[in-house]
Amino acid sequence: MKTFNIEGVCIPEKNYMADISRCLDRASEMIGKGQYFTINRGRQYGKTTTLYMLERALKEQYWIISISFEASDDLFQSGWHFSAGFVRMLRNEVKTKLGDEDAKTWDEPISKDFYLSELSDRIGWLCERSPSPVVLMIDEVDKNSDNQIFVTFLGLLRNMYLERQKNSKPAFHSVILAGVHDVRHLKLRIRPDEEHKNNSPWNIAVPFDEDMSISAGQIKGMLEEYEADHGTGMDLNDMSEGIYAYTSGYPFLVSKICKILDETGKSWNRQGLDHAVRSILNEGIPLFESMKNRLLDHPDMRETVKEILFSGNSVPDNPDDEDMSVAKMYGFIRARDGFVAVANRIFETRLYNYFMANPEVTGSRIYRSGAENKNMFIKDRVLDMDLVLQRFIETYADIYGSDPVADPFLESDGRRLFLMYVKPIINGTGNYYVEAATRDLTRTDLIVDYLGIQYVIELKIWRGNSYNERGEKQLAEYLEYFHVDKGWMLSFCFNKNKKTGIKTIRLGDKTIVEGIV
Repeated sequence: MKTFNIEGVCIPEKNYMADISRCLDRASEMIGKGQYFTINRGRQYGKTTTLYMLERALKEQYWIISISFEASDDLFQSGWHFSAGFVRMLRNEVKTKLGDEDAKTWDEPISKDFYLSELSDRIGWLCERSPSPVVLMIDEVDKNSDNQIFVTFLGLLRNMYLERQKNSKPAFHSVILAGVHDVRHLKLRIRPDEEHKNNSPWNIAVPFDEDMSISAGQIKGMLEEYEADHGTGMDLNDMSEGIYAYTSGYPFLVSKICKILDETGKSWNRQGLDHAVRSILNEGIPLFESMKNRLLDHPDMRETVKEILFSGNSVPDNPDDEDMSVAKMYGFIRARDGFVAVANRIFETRLYNYFMANPEVTGSRIYRSGAENKNMFIKDRVLDMDLVLQRFIETYADIYGSDPVADPFLESDGRRLFLMYVKPIINGTGNYYVEAATRDLTRTDLIVDYLGIQYVIELKIWRGNSYNERGEKQLAEYLEYFHVDKGWMLSFCFNKNKKTGIKTIRLGDKTIVEGIV
């Protein structure tokens, strides 16, 4: 019986997989043209599986040499160690493909004095002797990408490629390097004074821009195969769209959700999906640890991400912004319509939790109030959002008084304060996320999923009655999109003569509960 796999390579005969033929077709086309390229994506983004599937698809047409730099630190002790180790790594492959005599030639000792030229000659000899074009695939290539020896190896491959182009000298037909980092733009510590230096030893590489995320249609295809085996009765369209809505097609997260639902026996519906997402958010998985470490390593990036989440500011996608380029490279930030955004809802919620899991937040009066009153908001396993808004307004007024403008916090912090209040109420049972499509400087839609029920709350700054009426209509339209009949609107008004409280209005068949702070 097939399983969902989240560790290492996925194998079609053993694992439920999305159809990645479009990605494979693009890579095959590039290999056919003899191009050298990198596949750099975030952690657990399907790079190893893509290489494996490429090898399966092309092994009759090319001699595919597939190696990995995982656990290969011994190769990078010196240039000679690397050259000799590279020859050793290919020994059995050469013997199988070319026979014993050629394997002996390949395996002759590498000179310690002229190891680079000998390695270059050895690779040229191999490519010339091969009965078919030779394709080199190296996985986990960035394990030692901050090493001068690695840069030298790339320079060797680059020189052989150029000689092939100019003088038809034998070289690898195509080289594919896979890893998180884009080795075309290495920033290495290679000088004695540890001054950073930019190098471009791989400027011959062609960008591999194919989208490797999994679409809702691809998720549906995978679930169709699972459904044929298990007969759960799931709504395939609803589940595939729901999984995509949370993950934006991040391969690891897609498979992780499916794996949890399969192994826990939870129903394949929105309530089961919410359970799976909560389980992921509560795990200390390496993907989240990597994201947290990058934020700690790059304080400016951390502040920018925090600004995106809480302030509603639109941050332009600037290719010269090193911190944002790193965030995009690691996969937790993506570009969209000329701006940057958090890559998916799960990452976004985890980041909210990260920024609010500090003593300043958890020790605040607004957070403690939500935690202390948690039980009053849950009635028969249903979240009473009317009461949540009412109590938040009372707590807000109690803490900040009638003139919050005088308090040293920005207007946009009102959104953060409401999240601080809600988080302990739904913690462990519900999920929440901010809808990226509606976030701007004037409004934010917060979606709370609690035991299969969705609560849509618009958070906005008060800009007058006419603006408020437009906001009500926008919220009603958004409720229609979510197929729910009731929504909530929380306005932060900084007028001295404001009237705070809650009222209920009807717009067509929609009910909107409005609260003014």
